[in-house]
Amino acid sequence: MSNRTLISGGLVVTAADELHADVLIEDGRVAALAAHGSAAAGAWTADRTIDASGKYVIPGGVDAHTHMELPFGGTSASDTFETGTRAAAWGGTTTIVDFAVQSVGHSLREGLDTWYAKADGNCAVDYAFHMILSDVNEGTLKEMDLLVEEGVTSFKLFMAYPGVFYSDDGRILRAMQRGAANGGLIMMHAENGIAIDVLVEQALARGETDPRHHGEVRKVLLEAEATHRAIQLARVAGSPLYVVHVSAEEAVAELAAARDKGLPVFGETCPQYLFLSTDNLEEPDFQGAKYVCSTPLRPREHQAALWRGLRTNDLQVVSTDHCPFCFRGQKELGRGDFSKIPNGLPGVENRMDLLHQAVVDGHISRRRWIEIACATPARMFGLYPKKGTIAPGSDADIVLYDPHAEQVISAETHHMNVDYSAYEGKRITGRVDTVLSRGELVVDRREYTGRAGHGAFVHRSTCQYL
Repeated sequence: MSNRTLISGGLVVTAADELHADVLIEDGRVAALAAHGSAAAGAWTADRTIDASGKYVIPGGVDAHTHMELPFGGTSASDTFETGTRAAAWGGTTTIVDFAVQSVGHSLREGLDTWYAKADGNCAVDYAFHMILSDVNEGTLKEMDLLVEEGVTSFKLFMAYPGVFYSDDGRILRAMQRGAANGGLIMMHAENGIAIDVLVEQALARGETDPRHHGEVRKVLLEAEATHRAIQLARVAGSPLYVVHVSAEEAVAELAAARDKGLPVFGETCPQYLFLSTDNLEEPDFQGAKYVCSTPLRPREHQAALWRGLRTNDLQVVSTDHCPFCFRGQKELGRGDFSKIPNGLPGVENRMDLLHQAVVDGHISRRRWIEIACATPARMFGLYPKKGTIAPGSDADIVLYDPHAEQVISAETHHMNVDYSAYEGKRITGRVDTVLSRGELVVDRREYTGRAGHGAFVHRSTCQYL
């Protein structure tokens, strides 16, 4: 028996089109689209009809940068795969790509298997993995080839965090060369961590211990320098490059200059850099610790360059870098020493709403909203057209979005497992109403109907954005 659902009467918005259309879903996939009121749509029969009148019908969001259960700084990210993917669903995101971690001295296989075990049977929505390379050597370079075959087709390296994740230029070059050969996309945390550590040490010696100093030592120029260096190393290796969490005008300029040369260089930014600033890091009574993440929040004047980069396609993707730590007991580890504050913000539930607010505010168009939040991350990381669009054959990951509903973001009402919201009190126009994952209702008219274990691992192809 096939299972058919009809979504009727909404405005279907994809990266390419906006059309008043009905969507027929069969056995978890999109079977057909037809103009609302047309003879074709009128002839369809379904077991269930969902009325989308007055709403947008959009692809489920693809958040290509999350850290569930990430061990960091003596503690662990507070969202599990169960709580984090449930919160993602509430926020209209139906696929996450999380980061499996290789520990120094261990194989990629061990790290990946650890993450499989964390996620298996626990996710409310579909998931895939990137691989963090912490220890580049002959063995791990060979393993990269095997992971690409397994559908883990992107590898993150760090120019930051000496002694934890840091790789020097030689190791980065070797990994890039391997990626160029096997099709794996190299992702880069571009900050000059060696120089930053010097500035951290000097700031603490001067007694500068408050959260705001986290932003001051991780200087814009050290993000720009590392971005430039990563681009040049990628050119030498003949490798594409994806720079994560771009936060500053100078780093955008490096990406734009490379792209103007026709180089396969891509950039991601995050809602925190678009909506928050160093003003938040300066909040009194250690409240600024809530906003400590790396790359850090920047002065407000950088936001215009990020929005411009999103409009000109010098930045292609908005992901969250969701890495939540509770204020009480976790962020507080850094009282008296900002360098001990766990780095990361919660945001997986807020991304689609914040970007719709950007549509309302005139920063981006509706189709660009879907492009940067759904279609491009799916293409960038080998998930398209299974994910990221509404088209015959695509997974029926579909969100009914009410563009007129008003809400106030708050920790009291969010579903992330963290005791504060980075956007507390922010008024938003637009809200997720109903969410389907592979045709199954996960959120039904603002009521959660999902379950742990529905979410499945997704095998990714190599980057489709080249």
